[in-house]
Amino acid sequence: MIPSHRQTYNAGFSTERYQEMLADIARQLPGQLDFRIAETPVFIPAVLRDKLIAAGESIISVIQQDNFKELTQNAIPAHQHVPGEEGRPEFLTFDFAVCRDAQGELEPQLIEMQGFPSLYAYQAWMPGMYAKHFPVADGVSPFIETANFDSYQEAMRQFLLGNEAPENVILLEIFPEKQKTRIDFALTKKLWNIEAVCLTKIRKKGRQLFYEKEGRQIPIKRIYNRVIFDELERYPDLPGEFKLTDDVDVTWIGHPNWFFRISKYTLPFLSGPYFPPSYFLHQLSSYPADLENYVLKPLFSFAGAGVRLHVTAEELDALPDKQHYLLQRKVQYEPVVQSPDGLVKCEIRLLYIWPADQAQPRLMLGLSRLSRGEMIGVDFNKNKDWVGGSSPLFEVGS
Repeated sequence: MIPSHRQTYNAGFSTERYQEMLADIARQLPGQLDFRIAETPVFIPAVLRDKLIAAGESIISVIQQDNFKELTQNAIPAHQHVPGEEGRPEFLTFDFAVCRDAQGELEPQLIEMQGFPSLYAYQAWMPGMYAKHFPVADGVSPFIETANFDSYQEAMRQFLLGNEAPENVILLEIFPEKQKTRIDFALTKKLWNIEAVCLTKIRKKGRQLFYEKEGRQIPIKRIYNRVIFDELERYPDLPGEFKLTDDVDVTWIGHPNWFFRISKYTLPFLSGPYFPPSYFLHQLSSYPADLENYVLKPLFSFAGAGVRLHVTAEELDALPDKQHYLLQRKVQYEPVVQSPDGLVKCEIRLLYIWPADQAQPRLMLGLSRLSRGEMIGVDFNKNKDWVGGSSPLFEVGS
């Protein structure tokens, strides 16, 4: 999207170099990469960068409303409510499709959002791999509100650890060694010395939590939570002493309830040029006349599960649990990333943190996904190249 950067990069690209980059990643983090890395970063021009930032600020203003918790009180399923002080969302991630407006200018259109962490370690590290193996010109950066990798790493260290020793802070997941995102867990350990611990391995004594390390029972003071409730539901008989909904003496980073409060459930409360109209299905007295231009999304699912791109009024009428669904107007992704054999669509995720001592969230960096299929995601991009996870590099200045 920045023509000069794209020309420089593509001129130096080769499949051999791409394979060398993958081999380098495998050497540094053996057995950890379990998703497809796109052949290129995404070069974000200043005008699109500023629109993304403005869209994010609009969402944050809604989250900061005094009545936001009241608006989202029904977002949390009763059996998945986690006790304890919710505070405010420590993490915000907003997913935008890159589209064109009526004047032909690039613009973001919101797809989804989450009050939940993303790949904060991996997305800071991966741009360095692109720059190591390919010609990435000066004038772009993966970082927004920090100057470079070192300052980012320090800001995240303070944010994640607080005033605790690293061994008293854990990254909590279900079977972390099997997760597709485990490369991020390995880098979280490498950068901040935070262990990834399986939910089944947590020990509980009264309201205190512990995990075992080198034969010692280590007290847990802070939990960097990466457990997705949607996945947890797939393990109804998961063993272990600690249930995520237990009332315990820990500090959550961030509290699991924000996973639901800031989610697809929040979309109908947003309005503006970057937000496709969204409706709770059960609140509609009639369906949009152009129903073919809407997508049906389950409110309580993750990673695109259950999304239906093509629905009819009859199918909607037949749903027994309409309160669990959202209708969102489709967006038209604009293919904007020039590959050797055509243009590719992309999505940009903005990754924020919200430190307790700061009035506003901090926009740290982003995540990109490239697609040639009907949707962004592995199932729609099998056997294709120049697709998969990537890094947005934002134009500096201007």
